[in-house]
Amino acid sequence: MEDTVVDYQTLIDLCVRKFMERNVPADHARISANVLVHANLRGVDSHGIMRMEHYINKIAQGGIRSNPAISVEETGPVTAIVDGDDGLGHVVAYKAMEEAIRLAQDHGVGMVGAINSSHCGALSYFVQMAAEQNLIGIVMSNTDKAVVPFGGKAKFFGTNPMAFGFPTRKNPSIILDMATSTVAYGKVLDYRLRNEPIPPGWGVDGEGKPVTDPHLVESMLHFGGAKGFGLAMVVDIFSSILLGAAFGPHVNPMYGGNLAQPRKLGQYFCVVNPSYFTDLECFLDQIDQMIDNIHAAPPAEGFNRVLVPGEPELQQEAKRKLQGIPIPAECYAYLNG
Repeated sequence: MEDTVVDYQTLIDLCVRKFMERNVPADHARISANVLVHANLRGVDSHGIMRMEHYINKIAQGGIRSNPAISVEETGPVTAIVDGDDGLGHVVAYKAMEEAIRLAQDHGVGMVGAINSSHCGALSYFVQMAAEQNLIGIVMSNTDKAVVPFGGKAKFFGTNPMAFGFPTRKNPSIILDMATSTVAYGKVLDYRLRNEPIPPGWGVDGEGKPVTDPHLVESMLHFGGAKGFGLAMVVDIFSSILLGAAFGPHVNPMYGGNLAQPRKLGQYFCVVNPSYFTDLECFLDQIDQMIDNIHAAPPAEGFNRVLVPGEPELQQEAKRKLQGIPIPAECYAYLNG
Protein backbone atom coordinates (compact mmCIF):
# COMPACT_ATOMS: atom_id res chain seq x y z
CA MET A 1 0.00 0.00 0.00
CA GLU A 2 1.21 3.49 -0.83
CA ASP A 3 1.52 6.11 1.88
CA THR A 4 -1.24 8.66 2.34
CA VAL A 5 -0.09 12.29 2.51
CA VAL A 6 -1.92 14.26 5.20
CA ASP A 7 -1.72 17.90 6.31
CA TYR A 8 -0.16 18.10 9.77
CA GLN A 9 -3.04 20.09 11.29
CA THR A 10 -5.50 17.49 10.01
CA LEU A 11 -3.34 14.77 11.53
CA ILE A 12 -3.35 16.54 14.90
CA ASP A 13 -7.14 16.85 14.80
CA LEU A 14 -7.55 13.16 13.93
CA CYS A 15 -5.35 12.15 16.87
CA VAL A 16 -7.20 14.47 19.25
CA ARG A 17 -10.53 12.97 18.21
CA LYS A 18 -9.21 9.43 18.64
CA PHE A 19 -7.94 10.18 22.14
CA MET A 20 -11.14 11.95 23.18
CA GLU A 21 -13.19 8.96 22.05
CA ARG A 22 -11.43 7.14 24.89
CA ASN A 23 -12.37 9.87 27.39
CA VAL A 24 -9.00 11.61 27.35
CA PRO A 25 -9.54 15.28 28.32
CA ALA A 26 -9.26 17.72 25.44
CA ASP A 27 -6.11 19.40 26.77
CA HIS A 28 -4.37 16.07 27.36
CA ALA A 29 -5.43 14.87 23.91
CA ARG A 30 -4.05 18.03 22.29
CA ILE A 31 -0.69 17.78 24.08
CA SER A 32 -0.26 14.13 23.09
CA ALA A 33 -1.31 14.80 19.50
CA ASN A 34 1.11 17.73 19.23
CA VAL A 35 4.01 15.60 20.49
CA LEU A 36 3.21 12.77 18.07
CA VAL A 37 2.81 14.95 14.99
CA HIS A 38 5.91 16.92 16.00
CA ALA A 39 7.84 13.68 15.47
CA ASN A 40 6.24 13.05 12.08
CA LEU A 41 6.96 16.60 10.96
CA ARG A 42 10.65 16.13 11.79
CA GLY A 43 10.77 12.85 9.88
CA VAL A 44 11.01 10.76 13.03
CA ASP A 45 8.03 8.65 12.00
CA SER A 46 8.99 5.90 14.46
CA HIS A 47 7.75 8.15 17.29
CA GLY A 48 4.75 9.60 15.50
CA ILE A 49 1.20 8.52 14.81
CA MET A 50 2.21 4.91 14.12
CA ARG A 51 2.06 4.55 17.92
CA MET A 52 -1.56 5.71 18.18
CA GLU A 53 -3.17 2.28 18.00
CA HIS A 54 -0.98 1.04 20.85
CA TYR A 55 -1.86 4.02 23.06
CA ILE A 56 -5.58 3.63 22.39
CA ASN A 57 -5.47 -0.11 23.07
CA LYS A 58 -3.53 0.52 26.26
CA ILE A 59 -6.11 3.07 27.42
CA ALA A 60 -8.95 0.68 26.55
CA GLN A 61 -7.35 -2.08 28.65
CA GLY A 62 -6.60 0.23 31.60
CA GLY A 63 -2.80 0.23 31.26
CA ILE A 64 -2.92 4.01 30.67
CA ARG A 65 -5.38 6.16 32.61
CA SER A 66 -7.44 8.34 30.31
CA ASN A 67 -7.89 11.08 32.94
CA PRO A 68 -5.04 10.78 35.47
CA ALA A 69 -4.65 12.85 38.63
CA ILE A 70 -1.16 14.17 37.85
CA SER A 71 0.49 15.75 40.90
CA VAL A 72 3.63 17.80 41.55
CA GLU A 73 5.62 17.59 44.77
CA GLU A 74 8.44 20.07 45.35
CA THR A 75 11.21 18.17 47.12
CA GLY A 76 13.78 20.96 47.41
CA PRO A 77 14.63 24.48 46.20
CA VAL A 78 15.29 23.31 42.63
CA THR A 79 13.84 19.79 42.58
CA ALA A 80 10.42 18.20 42.21
CA ILE A 81 8.68 14.91 41.48
CA VAL A 82 5.77 14.68 39.06
CA ASP A 83 3.57 11.64 39.66
CA GLY A 84 1.91 10.83 36.35
CA ASP A 85 -0.71 8.50 37.85
CA ASP A 86 -0.16 6.17 34.88
CA GLY A 87 -1.44 8.73 32.37
CA LEU A 88 -0.28 9.40 28.83
CA GLY A 89 3.49 9.89 28.96
CA HIS A 90 3.38 12.89 26.62
CA VAL A 91 1.24 14.77 29.14
CA VAL A 92 3.29 13.66 32.13
CA ALA A 93 6.49 14.78 30.40
CA TYR A 94 4.93 18.09 29.38
CA LYS A 95 3.92 18.82 32.99
CA ALA A 96 7.37 17.80 34.25
CA MET A 97 9.15 20.05 31.75
CA GLU A 98 6.85 22.94 32.63
CA GLU A 99 7.83 22.53 36.29
CA ALA A 100 11.54 22.25 35.46
CA ILE A 101 11.30 25.45 33.38
CA ARG A 102 9.58 27.29 36.23
CA LEU A 103 12.24 26.21 38.71
CA ALA A 104 15.06 27.22 36.37
CA GLN A 105 13.51 30.63 35.72
CA ASP A 106 13.18 31.22 39.48
CA HIS A 107 16.37 29.58 40.76
CA GLY A 108 18.74 29.02 37.83
CA VAL A 109 18.32 25.26 37.68
CA GLY A 110 15.32 22.94 37.72
CA MET A 111 15.52 19.17 38.05
CA VAL A 112 12.31 17.16 37.93
CA GLY A 113 11.71 13.43 37.97
CA ALA A 114 8.56 11.93 36.48
CA ILE A 115 7.29 8.67 37.96
CA ASN A 116 4.36 6.44 37.06
CA SER A 117 4.70 7.64 33.48
CA SER A 118 4.45 5.88 30.13
CA HIS A 119 5.98 6.27 26.66
CA CYS A 120 6.29 10.01 26.08
CA GLY A 121 7.25 10.15 22.39
CA ALA A 122 10.09 12.19 20.90
CA LEU A 123 12.15 13.87 23.64
CA SER A 124 13.04 16.69 21.22
CA TYR A 125 9.61 18.20 21.85
CA PHE A 126 10.34 18.77 25.52
CA VAL A 127 13.87 20.16 25.24
CA GLN A 128 12.56 22.50 22.56
CA MET A 129 10.09 23.83 25.17
CA ALA A 130 13.08 24.94 27.25
CA ALA A 131 15.09 26.31 24.32
CA GLU A 132 12.15 28.50 23.31
CA GLN A 133 12.42 30.15 26.75
CA ASN A 134 16.17 30.83 26.32
CA LEU A 135 16.94 27.90 28.61
CA ILE A 136 18.97 24.71 28.19
CA GLY A 137 16.89 21.54 28.33
CA ILE A 138 18.01 17.98 29.12
CA VAL A 139 15.67 14.97 29.13
CA MET A 140 16.32 11.27 29.67
CA SER A 141 13.97 8.30 29.71
CA ASN A 142 14.44 4.62 30.37
CA THR A 143 12.56 2.02 28.37
CA ASP A 144 12.02 -1.73 28.61
CA LYS A 145 14.86 -4.08 27.71
CA ALA A 146 15.58 -4.10 24.00
CA VAL A 147 19.34 -3.75 23.52
CA VAL A 148 22.18 -6.27 23.87
CA PRO A 149 24.83 -4.97 26.31
CA PHE A 150 28.40 -4.72 25.06
CA GLY A 151 29.90 -8.19 25.36
CA GLY A 152 26.52 -9.93 25.82
CA LYS A 153 23.88 -11.55 23.63
CA ALA A 154 20.70 -11.12 25.71
CA LYS A 155 19.01 -7.72 25.95
CA PHE A 156 19.28 -5.79 29.21
CA PHE A 157 18.78 -2.02 28.91
CA GLY A 158 16.23 -0.28 26.71
CA THR A 159 17.02 2.10 23.89
CA ASN A 160 17.24 4.71 26.67
CA PRO A 161 17.06 8.00 24.76
CA MET A 162 18.45 11.36 25.82
CA ALA A 163 17.89 14.83 24.40
CA PHE A 164 19.51 18.24 24.73
CA GLY A 165 18.17 21.61 23.60
CA PHE A 166 20.19 24.85 23.43
CA PRO A 167 18.72 28.31 22.73
CA THR A 168 20.05 30.65 20.06
CA ARG A 169 19.40 34.19 18.89
CA LYS A 170 19.25 34.07 15.09
CA ASN A 171 19.78 30.40 14.20
CA PRO A 172 17.28 27.64 15.00
CA SER A 173 17.77 26.07 18.41
CA ILE A 174 20.27 23.22 18.63
CA ILE A 175 18.26 20.04 19.29
CA LEU A 176 20.06 16.74 19.86
CA ASP A 177 17.68 13.80 20.40
CA MET A 178 19.21 10.34 20.29
CA ALA A 179 18.71 6.79 21.47
CA THR A 180 21.66 4.98 23.03
CA SER A 181 20.96 2.14 20.62
CA THR A 182 22.12 2.49 17.01
CA VAL A 183 18.55 3.58 16.23
CA ALA A 184 15.32 3.77 18.20
CA TYR A 185 13.32 0.54 18.27
CA GLY A 186 10.41 2.41 16.70
CA LYS A 187 12.44 2.64 13.49
CA VAL A 188 12.50 -1.16 13.30
CA LEU A 189 8.73 -1.17 13.83
CA ASP A 190 8.39 1.37 11.03
CA TYR A 191 10.39 -0.89 8.67
CA ARG A 192 8.26 -3.86 9.70
CA LEU A 193 5.15 -1.90 8.86
CA ARG A 194 6.59 -1.09 5.44
CA ASN A 195 8.05 -4.60 4.96
CA GLU A 196 11.46 -3.15 4.12
CA PRO A 197 14.89 -4.50 5.18
CA ILE A 198 16.76 -2.59 7.88
CA PRO A 199 20.37 -1.44 7.44
CA PRO A 200 23.12 -3.68 8.84
CA GLY A 201 24.14 -2.94 12.43
CA TRP A 202 20.68 -2.11 13.74
CA GLY A 203 19.63 -5.41 15.30
CA VAL A 204 20.34 -9.04 16.03
CA ASP A 205 18.29 -12.23 16.26
CA GLY A 206 17.76 -14.43 19.32
CA GLU A 207 21.28 -15.82 19.00
CA GLY A 208 22.87 -12.39 18.84
CA LYS A 209 23.57 -12.66 15.13
CA PRO A 210 23.16 -9.55 12.91
CA VAL A 211 20.03 -9.48 10.72
CA THR A 212 18.51 -7.13 8.13
CA ASP A 213 14.99 -8.60 8.19
CA PRO A 214 13.09 -6.37 10.67
CA HIS A 215 10.78 -9.27 11.53
CA LEU A 216 13.75 -11.28 12.83
CA VAL A 217 15.06 -8.56 15.16
CA GLU A 218 15.03 -9.76 18.76
CA SER A 219 17.41 -7.17 20.19
CA MET A 220 18.99 -3.87 19.23
CA LEU A 221 22.66 -2.88 19.38
CA HIS A 222 24.19 0.08 21.24
CA PHE A 223 25.88 2.73 19.12
CA GLY A 224 29.62 2.91 19.61
CA GLY A 225 29.84 -0.44 21.40
CA ALA A 226 30.93 0.02 25.01
CA LYS A 227 30.39 3.81 24.86
CA GLY A 228 26.72 3.53 23.94
CA PHE A 229 26.28 0.81 26.55
CA GLY A 230 27.80 3.09 29.20
CA LEU A 231 25.51 5.98 28.26
CA ALA A 232 22.48 3.67 28.39
CA MET A 233 23.43 2.82 31.96
CA VAL A 234 23.75 6.52 32.83
CA VAL A 235 20.29 7.25 31.40
CA ASP A 236 18.78 4.37 33.37
CA ILE A 237 20.32 5.57 36.63
CA PHE A 238 19.02 9.12 36.18
CA SER A 239 15.54 8.15 34.98
CA SER A 240 14.90 5.08 37.11
CA ILE A 241 17.10 4.33 40.11
CA LEU A 242 17.39 8.01 41.09
CA LEU A 243 13.58 8.17 41.14
CA GLY A 244 12.90 4.79 42.72
CA ALA A 245 11.57 3.36 39.46
CA ALA A 246 12.32 0.00 37.84
CA PHE A 247 15.48 -0.30 35.72
CA GLY A 248 16.64 -2.32 32.72
CA PRO A 249 15.04 -5.76 32.48
CA HIS A 250 12.59 -4.96 35.30
CA VAL A 251 10.70 -2.30 33.28
CA ASN A 252 7.25 -3.36 32.07
CA PRO A 253 7.32 -3.88 28.28
CA MET A 254 5.61 -1.58 25.80
CA TYR A 255 4.86 -4.34 23.31
CA GLY A 256 4.16 -8.02 23.84
CA GLY A 257 3.13 -7.60 27.45
CA ASN A 258 -0.11 -7.15 29.36
CA LEU A 259 -1.90 -4.06 28.01
CA ALA A 260 -3.75 -3.71 31.31
CA GLN A 261 -0.47 -3.36 33.21
CA PRO A 262 0.84 0.22 33.70
CA ARG A 263 4.44 0.65 32.60
CA LYS A 264 5.58 2.81 35.55
CA LEU A 265 8.31 4.50 33.51
CA GLY A 266 10.68 7.06 34.98
CA GLN A 267 11.87 10.17 33.16
CA TYR A 268 14.38 12.87 34.13
CA PHE A 269 14.11 16.56 33.20
CA CYS A 270 16.78 19.16 33.82
CA VAL A 271 16.64 22.82 32.80
CA VAL A 272 19.55 25.24 33.14
CA ASN A 273 19.17 29.02 33.00
CA PRO A 274 22.27 30.42 31.23
CA SER A 275 21.74 33.86 32.78
CA TYR A 276 22.72 32.40 36.18
CA PHE A 277 26.13 31.42 34.79
CA THR A 278 27.03 34.09 32.24
CA ASP A 279 25.58 37.05 30.40
CA LEU A 280 22.59 35.68 28.46
CA GLU A 281 23.12 37.93 25.44
CA CYS A 282 26.77 36.90 25.21
CA PHE A 283 25.75 33.23 25.56
CA LEU A 284 23.26 33.46 22.70
CA ASP A 285 25.75 35.31 20.50
CA GLN A 286 28.43 32.69 21.11
CA ILE A 287 26.06 29.83 20.37
CA ASP A 288 25.22 31.52 17.07
CA GLN A 289 28.92 32.06 16.39
CA MET A 290 29.57 28.37 17.00
CA ILE A 291 26.81 27.40 14.58
CA ASP A 292 28.06 29.86 11.95
CA ASN A 293 31.62 28.53 12.33
CA ILE A 294 30.39 24.95 11.92
CA HIS A 295 28.45 25.93 8.80
CA ALA A 296 31.61 27.52 7.42
CA ALA A 297 33.65 24.35 7.95
CA PRO A 298 34.68 22.71 4.65
CA PRO A 299 32.33 19.81 3.85
CA ALA A 300 33.61 16.33 3.08
CA GLU A 301 33.03 14.68 -0.28
CA GLY A 302 29.35 13.84 -0.70
CA PHE A 303 28.16 16.61 1.64
CA ASN A 304 26.98 20.09 0.71
CA ARG A 305 27.35 21.60 4.16
CA VAL A 306 28.25 20.72 7.73
CA LEU A 307 25.08 20.79 9.83
CA VAL A 308 24.47 20.97 13.58
CA PRO A 309 22.20 18.53 15.44
CA GLY A 310 18.54 19.08 14.67
CA GLU A 311 19.03 20.80 11.32
CA PRO A 312 18.20 17.80 9.10
CA GLU A 313 14.97 17.33 11.07
CA LEU A 314 14.18 21.03 10.82
CA GLN A 315 14.59 20.91 7.05
CA GLN A 316 12.23 17.94 6.94
CA GLU A 317 9.74 19.81 9.11
CA ALA A 318 9.68 22.80 6.77
CA LYS A 319 9.11 20.48 3.82
CA ARG A 320 6.35 18.47 5.48
CA LYS A 321 4.52 21.56 6.71
CA LEU A 322 4.22 22.63 3.10
CA GLN A 323 3.75 19.28 1.36
CA GLY A 324 2.05 17.17 4.04
CA ILE A 325 3.15 14.14 6.04
CA PRO A 326 3.33 10.71 4.34
CA ILE A 327 1.92 8.01 6.62
CA PRO A 328 1.13 4.34 5.99
CA ALA A 329 -2.35 3.97 4.52
CA GLU A 330 -3.36 1.56 7.28
CA CYS A 331 -2.43 4.11 9.95
CA TYR A 332 -4.52 6.74 8.23
CA ALA A 333 -7.41 4.30 7.95
CA TYR A 334 -7.13 3.56 11.68
CA LEU A 335 -7.22 7.26 12.60
CA ASN A 336 -10.35 7.70 10.50
CA GLY A 337 -12.01 4.57 11.89
